[in-house]
Amino acid sequence: MKVIVTGATGFVGGALVRALVARGDEVTAVARPSADRTVLADVPVRWLTGDVTQPDSLAGQFAGADALIHAAGMLGQAGVPEAAYTQLNVEGTRHVLAEAARAGIGRVVHVGSPGVLGPIAGPPATEEAPLAPSNAYERSKAEAERIALKAAEAGLPVVIVRPEFVYGVGDLHVLGLFRTVQRGLFFYVNGGRALCHPTYIGDAVAGTLLALDSGRAGQIYHLCGPQPVTFRQLGEALADGLGVRRPWLSVPRPLAWGGAAVLEGLGKVLGVRPPIGRAGIEFFSDSRHFSFAKAHRELGYTPETTLAQGVAQTIAWYREKGLLVSK
Repeated sequence: MKVIVTGATGFVGGALVRALVARGDEVTAVARPSADRTVLADVPVRWLTGDVTQPDSLAGQFAGADALIHAAGMLGQAGVPEAAYTQLNVEGTRHVLAEAARAGIGRVVHVGSPGVLGPIAGPPATEEAPLAPSNAYERSKAEAERIALKAAEAGLPVVIVRPEFVYGVGDLHVLGLFRTVQRGLFFYVNGGRALCHPTYIGDAVAGTLLALDSGRAGQIYHLCGPQPVTFRQLGEALADGLGVRRPWLSVPRPLAWGGAAVLEGLGKVLGVRPPIGRAGIEFFSDSRHFSFAKAHRELGYTPETTLAQGVAQTIAWYREKGLLVSK
């Protein structure tokens, strides 16, 4: 099968490219002119130079493909204006799906996020829960999902997957969290009682390929780890894997929120990105946990990597690459 992957030089996109090539698919990797392609230097792919925010750069480039996985996007981080999320996550999705429709691609997977549901106060959220984004990143992903569903209604065979809190070998986005725990600087917000749902990259990729092969057009599938954990459990798992003292400090949310606001203000004045912003405090103090029952039932998705296993593999890779100091 001939598959196009946008965001191919990113963490999830790159892992998808490797998995597709490994199973025998012919992959075209989409990357901006400035993207670092060395991350896939050892993988036999065809490169397509294009920018999802520039539709002219994609015109006619998807012809002949059987399938497309849209994995390009910007993750949530402190100090990023909402317009930047809108340009890449929303308009980028609009441009990619429009070009896919013009090319007559027979299978499209849009990589979304369960974050579009916002904080989850009750039982694990299903795909039927209403959209309730709580920050700029989530709002942009929610709007991108609406675009994908409208494209599906118009006849483009789009399947949406929502991988949650993905980490693992090849990831640099949560490297700062590992480093913060290793340096003894990580603290809990409100005792670390909120729930999160870490998903190892191997499981997220496996679920995405299952959706590519057998997901129903117009449907949404949660892809998450075997079980949710509290942020205290997450902090302790990272510390144990790193061989350092477990985090112990807890800060009330109002105090943490105020400190993050100050850091954001200083970041604007100094022209630097703050280490954590108010959205980060929300992330560490609001519960977000999800049910993958639908993906299990319809796709056969079953996450296999426990948190301890995933953390160990991730730390080993970080150390191999010199990104974390050894004990």
